[in-house]
Amino acid sequence: MAALSEIVQHLEEFLRHQGFPDYPAAANGLQLENSGSVQKLGAAVDASEKVIAEAAERGVSLLVVHHGLMWDPAVFTGARFRKLNCAIRAELAIFSSHLPLDAHPVVGNAAQLASALGLEKARPFFPYKGEPIGVRGELAIGRSELQRRLETVAGRTHVCAGGPEGVRQIGIVTGGAGSEVAAVAAEGIDTFITGEGPHWSYTMAEELRLNVFYAGHYATETFGVKAVVAHLSEKFRLPWEFIDHPTGL
Repeated sequence: MAALSEIVQHLEEFLRHQGFPDYPAAANGLQLENSGSVQKLGAAVDASEKVIAEAAERGVSLLVVHHGLMWDPAVFTGARFRKLNCAIRAELAIFSSHLPLDAHPVVGNAAQLASALGLEKARPFFPYKGEPIGVRGELAIGRSELQRRLETVAGRTHVCAGGPEGVRQIGIVTGGAGSEVAAVAAEGIDTFITGEGPHWSYTMAEELRLNVFYAGHYATETFGVKAVVAHLSEKFRLPWEFIDHPTGL
């Protein structure tokens, strides 16, 4: 057992939440507290109704997510009421970290995916309001082999083969960063790995001579929550589980 307050304080410092830029409604940090103690940790991408119900059933007492409970004004009706009611009845606290988790140099989504792919000379990449939220690195690999490697760790990947077959410079920004193909290409990247993008990003990438690997918004953002909760598990000596609820997007 560990104190919720101690875990939250550690997460806030470890993930550098204080002052970190994010979307206005992201609400990074503890979004729902419990009575103050944690016996079991859970990790998930989304604080959705089905995920919260599963966490409650598995006896999780602190759920760490990438996409939190609320992204719009606080009206507690419908699904939002059901989620909160389920969590409160189960003594389930919920902690969310959006862009700070993307950006973390060790447990971040991009850093973890870069490590899984074997990128060399990995370094921060793609600033958002002054804070890099991605990773770039080098890897001499064929495009088809990179796709195989990516699909091994993240699942089915849609490829825009707009750039060279021989990949050298790779940029990673997980989630929905496909609309940033022009900015990425301008950084000398020949291959961009992200989660999803708008329709026009594919044809623009072709015209920019840029490979784009669309590996799924959900799939590319499973890495960070797993890594940060594994870190908590080791530090606070608590069991943990990943609650998988893929969207296929």
